Amino acid sequence: MKGHLTLTDGTEADLKPAEIEEALHAGRLAWLDLHDSSEESLALLRDVFGVHPLAVEDALEFGQRPKIEEYDDAVSMVFFGANSVGQPMTEVHVFYAKNYLVTMRRDHCAAFEGMRQALARRHGGAERLVILHHVLDSLVDSLFPMLSAFDDRIDALQEQIFSNPTNEQLASLFALKRWLVDVRKVVTPERDMLNAVLSQRVDLPGMSREHEPYFRDLYDHLIRISDLVDSYRDLLSNSMDAYMSMVSNRQNDIMKQLTIIATVFLPLSFLTGFFGQNFGWLVNRIGSTVTFFGVGLGTEVLAVVLLLVMFKRHRWM
Repeated sequence: MKGHLTLTDGTEADLKPAEIEEALHAGRLAWLDLHDSSEESLALLRDVFGVHPLAVEDALEFGQRPKIEEYDDAVSMVFFGANSVGQPMTEVHVFYAKNYLVTMRRDHCAAFEGMRQALARRHGGAERLVILHHVLDSLVDSLFPMLSAFDDRIDALQEQIFSNPTNEQLASLFALKRWLVDVRKVVTPERDMLNAVLSQRVDLPGMSREHEPYFRDLYDHLIRISDLVDSYRDLLSNSMDAYMSMVSNRQNDIMKQLTIIATVFLPLSFLTGFFGQNFGWLVNRIGSTVTFFGVGLGTEVLAVVLLLVMFKRHRWM
């Protein structure tokens, strides 16, 4: 079993079942952050904290959608955070009651590192509902720098596309699109979860009017992220359209060049084929060097010049 145990005075204690149970019964347990979902961790939830069996069963399986469930005097939540653009989201299971706050995850969560340091600097610690807000807020706010980096990557890809579109850029666009879809699948239900808490459709233990502004602020952050995701989705679609347009334009330029070359050689092939038939009249009358260069090559040069003039007049080149 791996994790961190934070006490109500802001300090950390040893992560041992006996220490955890003692801090829980003494009311000194502020936040327990478990870094795995091993059988030992699940037994701790079930036997020491008395978490509902259905919530413990959900903790066995990661890869769930964001949700919130009420169990008697406790609440179970699934929330997500981000570590980097293009990487899978960090799934965090949250178990909250008046006397405990437990989070469980399998992956690294950079958002929790700074939060623990902030809690350690607070004199006298903080109440569990406020810590719960900080936990959820840190997970939500971890998306803002990722979306900012996402915007920068789209701008860089657009510059590369207008310079020289390649298959690698298209693959990058599709990878960014998949990541943005994953973010959207997470943000929308999380926003609905906070709306359920604020409208009191879900009873959060210890929730009072003085705590509502914290969760309204969190709800506002989720709305902003949802708007950013929608705008970046449109920007990503525009980038893909720009890529297809640039590729199509380049293909049109290539076809135009090939068509010009084929059109230029069409009369030349006709002339050489015509003169190559060796008519008796041509053999008897066109035999001098001057006639060869004037009539033979001159007609071909004249055909090319006339074609170029026609192309320029019709703005084909």
